[in-house]
Amino acid sequence: MWLRQISSYPLLVNIQAMNELDTTLAALADPTRRQVVELLRECPRRAGELAESCSMSGPAMSRHLRMLRASGLVEVDVEEERVVHDARLRIYRLRPEPFVALQAWLDQVQAFWTEQLDAFKAHAERTQRGEHT
Repeated sequence: MWLRQISSYPLLVNIQAMNELDTTLAALADPTRRQVVELLRECPRRAGELAESCSMSGPAMSRHLRMLRASGLVEVDVEEERVVHDARLRIYRLRPEPFVALQAWLDQVQAFWTEQLDAFKAHAERTQRGEHT
């Protein structure tokens, strides 16, 4: 049979890693948060800059940034004490670790499907030639 068992692939058996991946995907499910990630890929920015770029209010952007921070996708530069107390001065930047974990998982899924499709192709070619396995 050309379809192999998925259990032969170690698709993140670590529960904590799966929970972190779920959190990352949930945060990225929102188009505004994906837009914020795209903006932060260019350079770190203040919340006000992000709100303006996304054409939304400061409080609305604050809710999205809170979700991105809780998911671990972004972090805040806190270099000065006054920044801690004044959200307008916080500078947001992307954290690479969640994206590395997401890419690792996607690579595993891609490897699984590449093998499955290669096996299917080989099966179809054998069948077309009249070979039976």
